[in-house]
Amino acid sequence: MSGTIRLTAAQAMVRWLSVQMTEEGERFIEGVWAIFGHGNVAGLGEALHGIGAALPTWRGQNEQTMAHAAIAYAKGQGRRRAQAVTSSIGPGATNMVTAAALAHVNRLPVLFIAGDVFANRRPDPVLQQVEDFDDGTVSANDCFRPVVRYFDRITRPEQLLTALPRALRVMTDPANCGPVCLAFCQDVQAEAHDWPEAFFVPRVWRIRRPEPDAAELAEVVALIRAAKAPVIVAGGGVIYSGAEAALGEFASRHDIPVIETQAGKSSLAQAHPLNYGAAGVDGSAAANAQAGKADLILGIGTRLQDFTTGSRTLFPQAKLVSINVQPYDAAKHGGVSLVADARVALEKLGAALGGYRAGGADPAARAEWLAAVDAHCAAPTEGNQLPTDAQVIGAVQRASTPESIAMCAAGTMPGALKLLWQPSQGGYHMEYGYSCMGYEVAGALGLKLARPDREVFCFVGDGSYMMANSELATAVMRRVPFTVILTDNRGYGCINRLQQNCGGAAFNNMYVDSNIETQPQIDFVAHAASMGAHAVKASGIADLEAQIKAARSRDIPTVIVIDTTAAPGPGDGLKAAGHWWDVAVPAVGDTEKLKQAYARYLENAAHQSLVN
Repeated sequence: MSGTIRLTAAQAMVRWLSVQMTEEGERFIEGVWAIFGHGNVAGLGEALHGIGAALPTWRGQNEQTMAHAAIAYAKGQGRRRAQAVTSSIGPGATNMVTAAALAHVNRLPVLFIAGDVFANRRPDPVLQQVEDFDDGTVSANDCFRPVVRYFDRITRPEQLLTALPRALRVMTDPANCGPVCLAFCQDVQAEAHDWPEAFFVPRVWRIRRPEPDAAELAEVVALIRAAKAPVIVAGGGVIYSGAEAALGEFASRHDIPVIETQAGKSSLAQAHPLNYGAAGVDGSAAANAQAGKADLILGIGTRLQDFTTGSRTLFPQAKLVSINVQPYDAAKHGGVSLVADARVALEKLGAALGGYRAGGADPAARAEWLAAVDAHCAAPTEGNQLPTDAQVIGAVQRASTPESIAMCAAGTMPGALKLLWQPSQGGYHMEYGYSCMGYEVAGALGLKLARPDREVFCFVGDGSYMMANSELATAVMRRVPFTVILTDNRGYGCINRLQQNCGGAAFNNMYVDSNIETQPQIDFVAHAASMGAHAVKASGIADLEAQIKAARSRDIPTVIVIDTTAAPGPGDGLKAAGHWWDVAVPAVGDTEKLKQAYARYLENAAHQSLVN
């Protein structure tokens, strides 16, 4: 094929994206979320309209939240498909920077197509242009550079011939996967170019499975064979590799307990006899006990965030082995690296280990923990008592089915759900790498689009709901059903507890402790209903369960509001639940409470591993 076709740069971009395929024969970029402005409406907007259903366009309400929906879609698809997001220049573009950081931290693919200034500079400064007095090449889109895996500014049409394949290479690379930003100068979008017809031949992008190095594999096999009490830490890489079955088989064959990170939770169903639950700061008594006595930690697909490691105090005496496709993650904390795809690594380790069995699991401790969770999450016994977050989780759990997915992002609920939710395989979706308030409602939309076969429960507090809720209207317009459980504790209950645990006074988190004249009485039911959702206030835990079941008959989102108490915390009263978290406490202060908190801080910090 040697001919050419004359198209604008924007028309060429969307045509090329429409023929980039997965191995299953689907578009890798499913479609484009768009809010148009003067930086993308004339060029990219015309191109998207022209291509129609071959690369569908969806209208969002806010650039950040429609990007959150795209990120949740990619996570729900296990990184096997993604979506693009486009905005105009200026505030539209910078609104997406937070979402780009979220995708970067979580290693999730999304394509940001940000409108940019004029490459020809004739109208400088164009409306919304950010001018740098000392650098004429800078625009607001340079904010994306630290929070994407690949950045390119398109200042000539033919640059797309290299920029677009580079973008897809990053998004489909299991080791380097993450967001991409193509800053697309608005005049260049509309420029015509004679494109090689070969550029638009459909291409299949295969996600590779790196094999382990033979020497690294042999070293890890020897370490496992020598271990008496190994423990597996399952991270998100297990899910992105599609290694859930391999993990279950490996753990069962070798009798090795599995504990979970936020991203790795539900890689094994909670019902699996070797799943000991959440690890670390928001971990279960059973999981942290297993970690505490481990002589070998086998991390699989985890970046070993501080919540997982208890700020490096949870397993300081254990040898660490880290299986990861990304060498940067595999080498953390002085661990022995096994750089490989999780599923391939588990298969090869299993074959090499033969009949090895560890025998360090403690089924009685696991059963005791799960029984304690059931009791902790039981309905209140006093009729006028405000329910706790744990009791709300218990109600949703009892009303759930094996097809239900619990999802959330920030505040109290991520730690509570990690600790208390008992999912089936694949029944958990948490954005806790960036812990971004406002992800929840938009994320539920994206997750349901990715998994239309599953029921989606979106847990969100009143604080996060107030930050970002407008994609609820988008879900209504597109008839995407999910159930929002909105817990109203009248402030930022989670950070209020942390503030006081660190020796501080209750200040500026709960409305009652803020510098306001009147405590707001926000009608969340009326607000959600005004956007078209079915909204109701649950009178209590029993009513919450009934409302959840009723929501299954609707083809629009259901918002169930329930008043809760901000204290106690979700794990308070559960014996030995949780672990220390390093949050710096002021070294000098006047109150006895602060002095005691600082003394506790020094005591715990003394146990931290300093190996990087």
